[in-house]
Amino acid sequence: MPDIEYDNFLKITLFKLGQGYRQLDADEREKGKKEFVDLIGQHSANDEIRTYSTVGTRADAELMLVQDSASVDTFHELSKGINQSLMGSYLEQAHSYLSIRRKSRYKHGGGAPKLKEDYKYMVIYPMTKTRPWYEKSMQERQEMMNDHFRVGKNYPMVKINTSYAFGLDDTEFVLSFEMDNPSDFTSLVMDLREVPAAQYTATEIPIFTTIKMPINEALDAMV
Repeated sequence: MPDIEYDNFLKITLFKLGQGYRQLDADEREKGKKEFVDLIGQHSANDEIRTYSTVGTRADAELMLVQDSASVDTFHELSKGINQSLMGSYLEQAHSYLSIRRKSRYKHGGGAPKLKEDYKYMVIYPMTKTRPWYEKSMQERQEMMNDHFRVGKNYPMVKINTSYAFGLDDTEFVLSFEMDNPSDFTSLVMDLREVPAAQYTATEIPIFTTIKMPINEALDAMV
């Protein structure tokens, strides 16, 4: 087995709340929300769970949970807890992405310095390359990725994260971008469309624009 620098596994889950929950009486709704908030808090003790809202940005999802852990068993335990909760019985798991962090195969000479670590918005999407991409030599791919990295360095206000889903999920990569102004990301994507490597992208949808917030605020936005 090659000596590859792997890091933690990443799990991104998006949920949609069923209308039945909104028809419960107010006390029952609050009880369910409190139980869910406590559940997230308990499971965040050892592995942080970041919470985001998609209320107002997507029709098919309202809540996104981002987990980062050395073991996929961590994701199983949280999912089990959600399934057994009151609110969980009304939540549909609309989308789910499992991936792992690892060192890139491409040399990028270091990215532009980031402005900070905490951002208001995160955009995520799965991405798969075409087969002809992998038929090219490593040198050819590196040359095309150099253009990709060059464009990225023009947007230090956008934090770029790449994780790898090969063999773990239906996609090859899970990409996430953090920023304080979504228009910066729109400009970045438009510029990236013009680099040669873009023609070797097979799929990069669905795209989720999310707003970072504490779990209790994200739940309040849902019901």
